[in-house]
Amino acid sequence: MDSASFEFVLFGLTAAFISNFSRSSVWRSVVLFATSIVFLGLLGHGFTAFLPLACFLLVNYGCLVLLERGWSRALGWILATVVFIYVWLKKYTFLPESIFLHPFYLTLGLSYIFFRVLHLLIGTGSNQEKKHIGLGAYLVYTLNFTTFISGPIQRYDEFARDQFAAEPIPLSWCIVGLQLERVVRGFFKVNVLAMLFNIVRIDALAQMYQPLPASLKLYAAFRLCIIYPLFLYANFSGYIDIVIGLARLMRVRLPENFDRPFAASSVIEFWSRWHITLSNWLKTYVFNPLLVTLMRRISSVSVEPFLAVFCFFVTFFLIGLWHGRTSEFIVFGVLTGGGMSINKLWQIVLARAMGRKGYRELTKQYVYAGLGRGLNFTWFAFTLFWFWGDWKQIYAVFFALRPSQWLGVWLAAWLAVTVVLAVWEWVRAALLSIRTSEGPVLVSRYARVVYVSVLGLVSVVVTVLLNQPAPPIVYKAF
Repeated sequence: MDSASFEFVLFGLTAAFISNFSRSSVWRSVVLFATSIVFLGLLGHGFTAFLPLACFLLVNYGCLVLLERGWSRALGWILATVVFIYVWLKKYTFLPESIFLHPFYLTLGLSYIFFRVLHLLIGTGSNQEKKHIGLGAYLVYTLNFTTFISGPIQRYDEFARDQFAAEPIPLSWCIVGLQLERVVRGFFKVNVLAMLFNIVRIDALAQMYQPLPASLKLYAAFRLCIIYPLFLYANFSGYIDIVIGLARLMRVRLPENFDRPFAASSVIEFWSRWHITLSNWLKTYVFNPLLVTLMRRISSVSVEPFLAVFCFFVTFFLIGLWHGRTSEFIVFGVLTGGGMSINKLWQIVLARAMGRKGYRELTKQYVYAGLGRGLNFTWFAFTLFWFWGDWKQIYAVFFALRPSQWLGVWLAAWLAVTVVLAVWEWVRAALLSIRTSEGPVLVSRYARVVYVSVLGLVSVVVTVLLNQPAPPIVYKAF
């Protein structure tokens, strides 16, 4: 069962239907746990493939119990142990291969469980979480099938507030309609948009390897730069739309993970809109503690603003390492962290030169914001070469053109994206400005019914009649 297929959606809707047989929190938790176990079983692997994952969960729960019983002084050692076990199970290539478990075992979902477990351990060890978390609640939280594969990363207190509430959150017919609309929209993104973008990407990549005229290779490189960020967004955000809709039908509110990321006019703003739960997690548990520690040790007023530059680099370098276990992701982390640090340094320099008020006024300028959107998009596209490719592919792609030609491709992509995104923002604002007494016409009930009906029809035609399988969810690999 793929993670954005008809079967998955039907499975989630069935789970939601059964979950609403009773308003009891015990019933809803039993249903969620049972359906999560069934979901793991439907992934099609034998029992032994899940043993390392089960051991990882139980070891971490044992650590949680120790912290609840007053072992707070051992928090650092516990966290180091958990991180090492995670790195070992994921088989990061900087560890000697001889120490790995060589029989096949499932690591699907391990990265997101890792974040949820660390959240519980840090909260308990630092006395932020006072309540005891039973084994049942722990397993329901960590194995929740709606967040198991690709997030979003939900905090335990937010999950428990809905899942274990004596009185479940409301679920009116209007809310049901909105969530079904969101599921259809997400299904369309994954199974139609992402599939079409992926076809273009594969064709462009194939042309980069062929002995074609320079003009064709330049066009292929241009498409390769532009298409992959769009593919990744449709693929990942579509899946998130599906699971948020399904979870809400089960009376659990998952956090949003995307907020129009390509509308961001800077790299820093982009990461507050893209994979929001990951960015917020690292901000809470890496960036803020590191910044506070450095500020306590370095009292120089002149140096203090630049500490954030360093903290941004460390935080987003770790994002790169989390995404993959090979050396390509080290480069991805360096580029991602470097982009954040350069952006922060740019803000500091401009704010000092123009004053904070002057800098804020500059960022509101239409041309400045437009150029920033294009620059952010092209920088993200450039870093993603180390996200989707191995070294063999990366070498082949970059050596297919001369450096001066790649510079031309990047400038053309920056200009094209700047113009297209500016037009998109203008058109969107214009459409939303068409209003009635009930609000914007574009988001009215009737417009939404027509909109979702068209998306649903197109999705059915593409996935069933044309028999075109969607590409797998990219973040399923993490």
